[in-house]
Amino acid sequence: MRGTLTMSSNLPKIAWIGLGIMGSPMSENLIKAGYSVTGYTLEQDKLDRLAAAGGTAAGSIAEAVKDADVVITMVPASPQVEAIAYGPEGILENAKQGALVIDMSSITPQTSVDLAKNAKEKGIRVIDAPVSGGEAGAIEAVLSIMVGGEQADFDEALPILQALGKTIVLCGPHGSGQTVKAANQLIVAVNIQACAEAVVFLEKSGVDLAAALDVLNGGLAGSTVLTRKKDNFLNRDFKPGFRIDLHHKDMGIVTDAARNVGAALPVGAVVAQLVASLRAQGDGGLDHSALLRAVERLSGQQV
Repeated sequence: MRGTLTMSSNLPKIAWIGLGIMGSPMSENLIKAGYSVTGYTLEQDKLDRLAAAGGTAAGSIAEAVKDADVVITMVPASPQVEAIAYGPEGILENAKQGALVIDMSSITPQTSVDLAKNAKEKGIRVIDAPVSGGEAGAIEAVLSIMVGGEQADFDEALPILQALGKTIVLCGPHGSGQTVKAANQLIVAVNIQACAEAVVFLEKSGVDLAAALDVLNGGLAGSTVLTRKKDNFLNRDFKPGFRIDLHHKDMGIVTDAARNVGAALPVGAVVAQLVASLRAQGDGGLDHSALLRAVERLSGQQV
């Protein structure tokens, strides 16, 4: 125990803003790694959870960030990032000069570029570092982290990111992490959709679904998506690890960004509409593996 306390005094002080499905376990992994973490979020029960894990709950963003060397943000979308970053109570007005902001939210690349530019004027550095791996990856600290920003800032952030994830790559300048995350969300959505179609096809054909998914996952059709979501499909368990509402947001980001650069996403556009239709039918709060429900409806099943 004494070693942990000694180590933590030499480590950067961290402020964590946003303690949701991903943010709570991630912040706890930093505490386990010996970091001092002060957190702020809108829900009192999440602040209580952080305190119980050994962190410090703050009453505001300003209070959380004022003494922090590193500020990590994990909120749902661009409007929330802008809300916590800007304004008199925001990060840029209250963090100390020289602080490093690591934004791990999944937002538009342009929001990241603008944030980095505005922060620089205040003497604050920013990298965008969105993640892939879902709730399980956050809990197990095996997230894939795609980063955009300066090499020196990436190097400084790396030890912190290594306490949160397994695959950590600098992908280019500000916004690059978000662009790669958008591509990730495109691949994941199309993959889940293909798995969902296969599940309905297999079940309607009278095949043993568990056996079929096992053998499929051992061949070229196997994927991390199938490994992670197999039980969701088998048990129709759509408790959110990653909500349809958030994947809907991400499909909007990737289709818009692709249009801006002149890249065609014909299959991605179809899946984006299927995600949107699922949300319109009231399933936005379910896990994205609930794309299975959309395929079942299209196949004439009552869900």
